[in-house]
Amino acid sequence: MHFIWPQALWGLLLVPVLVLVYLWLLKRRRRQAFGYSTLMIVRQAMSPGQGWRRHVPPVLLLSAITVGLVGAARPTAKIVLPADYMTLVLAVDVSLSMAAEDVPPNRLRAAQDTVKDFINRLPDDIRVGLVTFAGTAQVAQRVTDDRQALMDAIDRFRLQRATATGSGLLMALATLMPELALDIELLIYGFDGERARGGAPLFEGRQPVPPGAFESGAIILISDGRRTTGPNPIAAAQLAAQLGVRVYTVAFGTPDGFIPGFEGRSFYAAVDERTLQAIALITEGEFFKAENAAELNKIYQQLSTQFSLEREQTEISALFAASSALLVLLAAGLSLYWFRRRDA
Repeated sequence: MHFIWPQALWGLLLVPVLVLVYLWLLKRRRRQAFGYSTLMIVRQAMSPGQGWRRHVPPVLLLSAITVGLVGAARPTAKIVLPADYMTLVLAVDVSLSMAAEDVPPNRLRAAQDTVKDFINRLPDDIRVGLVTFAGTAQVAQRVTDDRQALMDAIDRFRLQRATATGSGLLMALATLMPELALDIELLIYGFDGERARGGAPLFEGRQPVPPGAFESGAIILISDGRRTTGPNPIAAAQLAAQLGVRVYTVAFGTPDGFIPGFEGRSFYAAVDERTLQAIALITEGEFFKAENAAELNKIYQQLSTQFSLEREQTEISALFAASSALLVLLAAGLSLYWFRRRDA
């Protein structure tokens, strides 16, 4: 917990002073009670009804003062709140290695089913875009809240040659932030770090921001293979980091992924975990690893919860003020109920 105005906490020094004043008043009252001429009056003053009950309202009142002083310091706390608006772009590897059958029936089919389930779990106010990448990258579905359009786009995924992870990440970035008006051709075919080849800046008039500062969206990149063509995915991740976009990466498949007899040849399809870990680290995203459909489903369940809720530093002084008022009312109510009734 943090405080916007911590100087108000000095007021808490009044609490022990009030306690001492209350104890002094109790002692003074006892002395006066024993000065009465009859024992009957003393018994009434010191009877069980006037025992512990008479201390409850002052204790509640003292608690109200304490809570009120803490509230005056304007405390803040990280509270989990529903996300009001967010855009997610899923970049899915559709290279030939996704035909490996180590995840039945194959990696691509398992990924399709799990991505569908993930999208269906998201709240309606989260929009989704789809990008696929193999030898190059393309937008399978522009950002939309139409879940059926997204399902249809996922069904249209088709395997292609090569793996251009960097192209997929850059295309996802352009899809997530269309206001940058990034030149797609330069992104895919002429990207070299922060500038296009030839020296033209990819975006002008926009200062770099801290990684993870962009709170209106994120990219989820799922891949099972090693980059074989296209721009460097690490350079693409650095660009995403400068724009504040988090990239969550998912390495999908086992180390012994094998594609038997494709076009007369068989080959292993190893997962490039190191590059995916680096992308997540650079952008302050998170890296996940899944070797089967069940693990992939758990990852997407975790991500759906993460994107449905946000942790925000929120001022909670109103909560303390309400608690203080409630304690005051409780103290007054008990005092009237116990002692006014007794006097009657």
